[in-house]
Order: sequence, then C-alpha cells, then structure tokens
Amino acid sequence: MKSCCEDTVTYSAKAGGGTRNIALIGNPNAGKTTLFNRLTGTRQRTGNWPGVTVERKEGEFEYRGAKYRVVDLPGVYMLEGGETSVDEQIARNFLRDHPDHLYINIVDASTLERGLFLTAEICEQGVQVILLLNMMDVAAKRGRKIDTARLSRELGCPVVAMSLGKERRIDGLLEQLASFDQGPRQPLLIRYPEQVEQAIRSLQQSARLSRHAALQRLQWEEGEAARLRRQVEQECGEELDFLLADTRFAYAERLTKEVVQEGNRASRTLSDRVDRWVLGSWTGIPIFLALIYLLFLFSINLGGAFIDLFDQTAQALLVDGPGQLLRSLAVPEWLVTLLAEGVGGGIQVVATFIPIIAALYLFLTLLEESGYMARAAFVMNRFMRRLGVSGKAFVPLIIGFGCNVPAIMATRTLDSHQERILTILMAPFMSCGARLTVYALFATVFFPSGGQNIIFLLYLIGIGFAILTGLVLRNTLLRGSADQFIMELPTYQIPSLQNILLNTWNKLSGFITGAGKIIVIVVTLLTLINSMGTDGSFGNQNSEKSLLSAAARGVTPLFQPMGISEQNWPATVGIITGLLAKEVVVGTLDALYSGMDRPEPDDSAEPEPFHLGERLRDALATVPDNLRTALRQITDPLGIGGITGQTGLEQVAQAHGVDRRALGAMLERFDGKVGAFAYMLFILLYFPCAAATGAMYREAGPRWTMLGVSWNTGLAYAAAVIFYQMANLPLHPMQSLLWSGTMLAAVATAILIIQRNGGGAPSLRRRNAG
Repeated sequence: MKSCCEDTVTYSAKAGGGTRNIALIGNPNAGKTTLFNRLTGTRQRTGNWPGVTVERKEGEFEYRGAKYRVVDLPGVYMLEGGETSVDEQIARNFLRDHPDHLYINIVDASTLERGLFLTAEICEQGVQVILLLNMMDVAAKRGRKIDTARLSRELGCPVVAMSLGKERRIDGLLEQLASFDQGPRQPLLIRYPEQVEQAIRSLQQSARLSRHAALQRLQWEEGEAARLRRQVEQECGEELDFLLADTRFAYAERLTKEVVQEGNRASRTLSDRVDRWVLGSWTGIPIFLALIYLLFLFSINLGGAFIDLFDQTAQALLVDGPGQLLRSLAVPEWLVTLLAEGVGGGIQVVATFIPIIAALYLFLTLLEESGYMARAAFVMNRFMRRLGVSGKAFVPLIIGFGCNVPAIMATRTLDSHQERILTILMAPFMSCGARLTVYALFATVFFPSGGQNIIFLLYLIGIGFAILTGLVLRNTLLRGSADQFIMELPTYQIPSLQNILLNTWNKLSGFITGAGKIIVIVVTLLTLINSMGTDGSFGNQNSEKSLLSAAARGVTPLFQPMGISEQNWPATVGIITGLLAKEVVVGTLDALYSGMDRPEPDDSAEPEPFHLGERLRDALATVPDNLRTALRQITDPLGIGGITGQTGLEQVAQAHGVDRRALGAMLERFDGKVGAFAYMLFILLYFPCAAATGAMYREAGPRWTMLGVSWNTGLAYAAAVIFYQMANLPLHPMQSLLWSGTMLAAVATAILIIQRNGGGAPSLRRRNAG
C-alpha cells in the first residue's frame, strides 16, 4: 500500500553552534535506553521534565566532527490517547515544541505491528525521522523477515535494522546520521473515516492550518473544533479518540503484512519455556520471592559490606582530617563545626548510602535488562491492585525493609506517575535496617526473652500502616483504581554489561547530586545546633549544654502522653537526631545516658594523633570481615536471629557497643516495657531520615514530601499515644480514654481534610491542547 503525503515541511536538525539535536522515542522495552547509553556513554545529564517529576535524560556525542545532543523521551505506546499519561504528554508536547529535531524511533522488530502504531503518529507530524528496527535477532528466531527497503518507501524515512543487545558497534546508524538528508519532509497521510476527513478539511480552510494541526485541534480544542468533534462522534457512533486509534492500528496492521514475511518458527521459544515456570500459578510467586530475597541479600548484605569502607574513608578525608587541619590553623570552632562536621559529615552520610544504592540499582538493572521485571509485575499484580497500584510497586516496598532511600529511588521503575507518588508515600512505613538497631537495643534491654517477636510485630505494624496509607490516598488525593495492567512481555535476553554499568551509574549519580544535596543541608543544620551550646560555645555534641538538648528539654512535655517524662529528655534528643539517620538514635542515647553520671572531661588532655594512611588502611580492612559476616547472614539478612539470647547488661552493652551506664539509665527513665514499646512505635512510624526525605523531595517534589512527612509523624504520635494510654488504662481510665479519643479524632479529621481538599493536590496530569 502506497502512503499519500502532503503539506511539505522544511526543518533543520541543527542547533546553535553546529550541534544537531536528536530525540529518541519508542515503546517501553524497545531498546531506547540501550541506544541512549551506546550513543552518549557517560556524557549524560539527569533532571526532571518541567512541571513533573518524570526523569529527563540528555547526553552528547561526536561523530565525524559533528556534535550531537540527544534527549531520551519517556517510553510510550501512543501520543494521542483520550486520557494520556504524563509520559505521553511529555512525548507529545516535545514533538509539538521541537519540530526541528531529528527523531530516532526505536521499534522492536519482533513486535513490529505494535511499534508501527507510534511510528505512524510520529510520521504524521512531518518531523525528520529515522526508524531503527531493534532486536532483529529475536525476529529472525521467530521466523520473521522484514523488507526494510519497502518499509522505508512506505513511511518516507530511512530504516536501519540491527540488534543492539548483540552488536557492539552501531556504525550503520551513525552513518545514517552523518549522511541524513535535512531537506523537506512530507507528513505521512493516513486516511480516516470520511466524517473525520470532512472535519479536518473544514478546520484547515477556516484557520489556514496544516493537516496535522487541524487534526490536533479537532481532538483537543473547544469552540468550532468541539462542535465538529461532537458531530463526528454522533455520526460515527464512536468517540473520536477511538476512531483515530482504530484507523492507525489498521494502517500498522496492513503495513506489517506487506513488509513482513512469516517463516517457520519453533513451536515454543526459550522465553515460552522459562515463562511456564516464572509465570506458573504455583511456581511464579516462589520464584519471585526468591529473587526478591536475592535482591535484598545483594543490596543490603553485600552492598552493606562496603559501608564501613565508605563511612570510615569519608570520616577520615572529609571530617577528621579537615577538622584537625583547621584546628591546627587556629580557625574558630564554629567554622570547624560548619565545614568539617557539618558539610563534611553530610557528605559522609551520603557516602554511606552509595554501596547499597549502587548494589540495588545493579541488581534491578539486571532484572530489567533480562526481561524479568515485567514478569514480576505480572505475578504480583492481583495482590497489589487491591491497594490501587500495579504489581511493579511490590518491589520498591520490599526493598524498603533494607533501606527506604533505595526503595524510594526504585519507584522509577513504575510506569504510572500516580503509582510512583503512592508508592513513595507508602515506602517510609516499611521498617528499614537502620531502625532495627534501635529495636535491637530496646528489645534486649526491656524484652530479654522473646525480643524477636516484638521486632517482628513492629515490622507487621509498619506494613499495616503502609496499607492504610495506600487505601486513604486512593480514596482521597489519588482517587481511582490502578491503571489497567496490559503489557506485552519482552523476550528474555542476556543483559549487556556496558548497559548495566551505565544505567547503574546514571541512577546512582542522580541520587548523589539530587537527594545528596538535601541530605548535606539537613545534616549541616542539625550538626550546628547539636554542637552549639546555650552559652554560644561550640563542641557540645550530645551533651546537656547543646542547643539541641536544650530544645529537646523544652519540647519533651509534648511527648509525655506517649510515656516520655521530663527526666527522660535524652529520648527526645534521640528522636530529633533520628531525623538525620535512624541509626544515630542509638549513638545519641548512649552518649547522653552514659554521660549523665560521668565526670566532666579533661579539656587539657591531648587529642589523639591523626594518621590518614592508617585510617584508610583500617577502612579497607573492614571489607573482608564484613563480607564474611554477610556470608554468615545469608539465612538472616536482617540480623534478627542474633538479637535474642543476650542476658545481663554487660553482655547487652558489649553486643550493641554502648556503655553499660546508658542501659541502666534507660531502665530507670523509661516507663517499663510499655514506655519502651511506645518509643519504638514512634521511631518506626515518624519523620523519615534526612536521606529518605531528600529522596522523596527529588522523586515527588516539595508538596508531596511535606504531606508525606506530616502524615508519617502525625500517625506516629497518634499510634504511640494511643498504645501507651490504653496500656495504662487501669491506672488512669479517664485520662487514657480522653487522650486516645483525641488522637483518633485527630486522625479522622486529617483524613477528612485530605479528602475534601483532594482537588488541590499537586497535579499529576496536565492536558495540553497540543
């Protein structure tokens, strides 16, 4: 079938300074990201598209003296749907706003018909296009032969065929770019039903529009366009969006039949045989859970084995070393605190997350590139849809048990922006490994027998509040059910090591430059108020003299309903420093409780000598020991099994690396098991750590982050107060009932306010008239 063309358009793909602008567009899993990495290597920049938090990637490369700038558009199946997703809006608006770009349309050759639907939409706009047929090896295995020359003639654009996963060089595409004819382009003409054609001609004549501009106006605008749209839909008995989609699908189907010669193919491919087990009713979930366990093990245990290396190296290079140097230069103590302990300490916190986040992204990229991630989403979809999200959201939530930061970052694998937001707000309720250090200390001190049951209960409570959050948001700010989960499973393939490493680096660098900046700012501020004394002096960290301790004593009465007395103000300091990192809580409590009866330190004592080389060697020496420990923890990645069996304060103190006096002070100042559990409950649910908050800010934006941390902290306070008051109901029944009723009413009021203000939620979608 010969395609008709009209409305000749002339564009240039050159930008200022001789740089040619290229945009990559295609279906998800077609190989778009692989091509982007092959073209740009490490010369990439990551940000967000204007107005939304969908990731935007750009890069540059040179070939034969010419410079190219590449934009990687979100993966989409279509551009002009009735209710378009954020990704489709971005791609559609980009084509509208940048008609001068050269578009490389990547299509999976093994599913050509599906890909040509998007190709037809692009070619209708008259932009410059190169069609790249990827996965030709998979098509060949399926017995498909594609007449690329005829396909090029029909579409009116060059066609390049290759297998990006197998071929190490992309010379064919680069040569096509170098010799690309930047002359006039004729938009592809697809004949729609006569009623639609009449409406298009009417708009063209009345407003002097091109065919494509008239078609877009017919779809989106009001006035005369809306009148014609209603007339078309009345005469055809179908919505305009469906009429256009049906015609384009028919065009893609006819074109595929003309250019594809179907040969003999094996009755069952390797992917079919593997899917028999991976997607099986009885085997699918066990295989999924096994892989999630390996993901957990790899990212938390193996990645965690390198945390001490990064932590101690950063401590030596960025905190202790600069601090000693500044003090030797007689620099004021406040400046030492700001630069070394504040900024340096903030970078140190970021550095400690690098190993587990890198390991996480490495494993996730391996699952994505191999084709399994789509299967995992399919397996868990039925369960997760009850919460209003698709099966893909299960993976980030599971990762949250190790660390909330990579869990939040892992939401980028979700296709729907609405699901990303919902999952991001649910993730902080999944109890991370850092919180486990607090549970372990309190469990061994207050629950010497059966402590593991208390910890397991806390994990279940966190899951319960995550589910509650999902249900509340799905019925208020994020109304609606999960998007229809329809997808074609990609063929299994052996991932390219280059792609895995590049994708891992790009995501890791995005965390460092994005969330890392927020973390450094928060750490610096907390460090300053923790170091500065009420008399204006510095160097008062974790002592009664610091502003932080003074502020904690001032706000401690707010925590009395959950069992924290005024004499137990160090517990409040632990809550505040926990905003920095939850693992800091134990160190804070140890320093404050053990220092209550400790004599004043001798300021005249000489500081310990600092040897950089020795510190770096010690940091490196931690890796073998940590790896051996990680291997021993294969059957217990969270380390819960080692919590019980410790008796006596001396043994407990030694096991957790704290002062015995601190444990005695805890037993004296907390209100027994009830007060301790209420405190653990608050630590479980309240404000995420600085790193997690920074990740939320980067991925969801400021308004959703404020909502999330407020919701977390409000629920934490309500839950801790209700538990403590009801546990002490026999002691003061009226007071307990009053506090519990007040907290329940406050939560109900908050939900009601959220529901009534649902229309004012941060925008998830923006319809544009194109």
